[in-house]
Amino acid sequence: MFEIYRKEIQWGGRKLVIETGHVARQADGAVMVSYGDTTVLCTAVAARTVKPGVDFFPLTVNYMERTYAAGKIPGGFFKREGRPTEKEILVSRLIDRPIRPLFPSDFRNETQVTCTVLSHDLENDPDVVAMIGASAALTLSGIPFFGPVGAAKVGYKDGEYILNPTADQLDESQLELVVAGTRDAVLMVESEAAELPEDVMLGAVMFGHEAARPVIDAIIELAELAAKDPWDLPEPADNSALIARIKEMAEADLRAAYKETVKQTRTAKVAEVRERVMQALVEGEGLDGNLIGGLFKDLEKEIVRNDILDTGRRIDGRDLVTVRPIVAEVGALPRSHGSALFTRGETQALVVTTLGTGDDEQIIDALEGEYRENFLLHYNFPPYSVNEVGRVGFTGRREIGHGKLAWRALRAVMPSKQNFPYTIRVVSEITESNGSSSMATVCGGSLSLMDAGVPISAPVAGIAMGLILEGDRYAVLSDILGDEDHLGDMDFKVAGTAKGVTALQMDIKIAGITREIMEKALAQAHDGRIHILGEMAKALSNTREELSAYAPRIETFRINKEKIREVIGTGGKVIREICEVTGAKVDIEDDGTVKVSSANLDAIEKAVKWIQGIVAEPEIGHIYDGTVVKVVEFGAFVNFIGNRDGLVHISELAPKRVQKVTDVVNEGDKVKVKVLGIDERGKVRLSMRVVDQATGEDLSAQDQKGGSKETLDA
Repeated sequence: MFEIYRKEIQWGGRKLVIETGHVARQADGAVMVSYGDTTVLCTAVAARTVKPGVDFFPLTVNYMERTYAAGKIPGGFFKREGRPTEKEILVSRLIDRPIRPLFPSDFRNETQVTCTVLSHDLENDPDVVAMIGASAALTLSGIPFFGPVGAAKVGYKDGEYILNPTADQLDESQLELVVAGTRDAVLMVESEAAELPEDVMLGAVMFGHEAARPVIDAIIELAELAAKDPWDLPEPADNSALIARIKEMAEADLRAAYKETVKQTRTAKVAEVRERVMQALVEGEGLDGNLIGGLFKDLEKEIVRNDILDTGRRIDGRDLVTVRPIVAEVGALPRSHGSALFTRGETQALVVTTLGTGDDEQIIDALEGEYRENFLLHYNFPPYSVNEVGRVGFTGRREIGHGKLAWRALRAVMPSKQNFPYTIRVVSEITESNGSSSMATVCGGSLSLMDAGVPISAPVAGIAMGLILEGDRYAVLSDILGDEDHLGDMDFKVAGTAKGVTALQMDIKIAGITREIMEKALAQAHDGRIHILGEMAKALSNTREELSAYAPRIETFRINKEKIREVIGTGGKVIREICEVTGAKVDIEDDGTVKVSSANLDAIEKAVKWIQGIVAEPEIGHIYDGTVVKVVEFGAFVNFIGNRDGLVHISELAPKRVQKVTDVVNEGDKVKVKVLGIDERGKVRLSMRVVDQATGEDLSAQDQKGGSKETLDA
């Protein structure tokens, strides 16, 4: 019944298995990929016809994690998987980026790639497995795809690269880098690093690319056995005459428009030229609007790209390496805990830092298990930032991806929770955009954190690099504009400190780039990053020593774990009372760590004193304030620290003989007592007789200096 084809290789010390023909046989392409005990089902399906009016390639990639893959049931009220998690969106983007450039430029059939995690061994991350599966499914499907693509994850420790590090290895690694590419060239890089030098980063990319080649070979060998016949595609139309007409109508005016250095003026003039061409050829002659629009865009590319290669000058008049003018400002908002306004050319980010407590940590329910995150970064890209009207409120994949890149860039310099016990949320509002708003978020985020008093280890800056590649000629562009991104061949973002790289992301729109180009781009990015750090330092060079007056203060100390129950109380009664009376917020961890937070220092002091009183152990010879809680014939019981009671025997109530306990004390009286002893059952013997009730002075000390018992009894 089943015609199963299977390919196995030893890869990174584990077995990689790619299998087809057993599951999802009605899809155009379907493979089951296993690495260790992590298994992902990947399918590819494309529509046989093109929807009318589609002038782009409608590719959708969906990466989905099923909780049963790790033997779990979804949390929450609804016991089924819901909207995509942040990780699912990020991995979907990770898969999309290297495969998208490998479809024919004129392919418009709706295509969907679905990767479903069926099993997760909690050791091998499914992300790279899914990337391999997506590549294999497309290669087997017959859908026009110039693959296959290989992928690998790279770690780095003790000067050695690690292929596909396990979860435990990643915890100790200085690098987490994912690279994807064809056999001959790199297509995509995504990484987070601990301030590593550029040569180490380049070495990691090359190491990962080389390691991915056996996977590509395995997919090709499987395709030779099981691939479906390639689709028949229509011969491309000969549009040479139409191209010549558009060029004659628009080239001169387009060249003039692209000499405008201000984005809004340039955009308006390009739109005027385009509208004139569309009116003449679409409305006037009834030609296909998508075709004319595409050919017009091709003419734009030709003009911009060749001008850069021929003259070394760019759209806004800069040379290849100059960074746009930078204005960095801090303290932009009066009531925020930290804020910065970072402007680079026509790109601007308003970045705000807010400090919270342990209650504000984000609980993440991942396949690997539940954990808490105390550093959050959210990126918002409203339509007005590019002079557009659009929907507001829905967080798109792009916003999540850009926010995660900035998070990775800053995470390497963040303080540990032990040294800075706050939850930290950074929000970037992109108020203007003309290229690389994610890197503006990194720069503004760094300044905002320092303005808030977060002790980051070093400032971080980011820069986006572009590429124009025509045959053997190429130009690497520093700090690219939006138009250079759209019309160019590469978007290469590099973030880091003066010491090294903390994050790197590269997307290629062509069939890959060489080591030589990457090396040049990294070197150029380093120089640009150092320049930007210098401009940022003019606003703020070091973290502020004091937190904002509006930020909460946190006092951290540790108590005996056996005392946690006493501080919390039955049903949380005691801890609620502490919070309600003092106004402070109290968090207690399982190891006995107590965090008391409030914007009011007096509230913190009161709560800390209260808790320390509850957990304090009585010390023999120490004098404490106490309250009489019960009177009996033979003495009085006094509550003196927290909930600890002790007995003052009638003979220890006063220096003279006492006939009746109530002659000296009554319930509710405030007294001072000295601890005389603690028996093996924990019962405490107290004395009032040897303590001056007015001053708290220890009278027994006077006896040791020369007094007598008779004097004390007098």
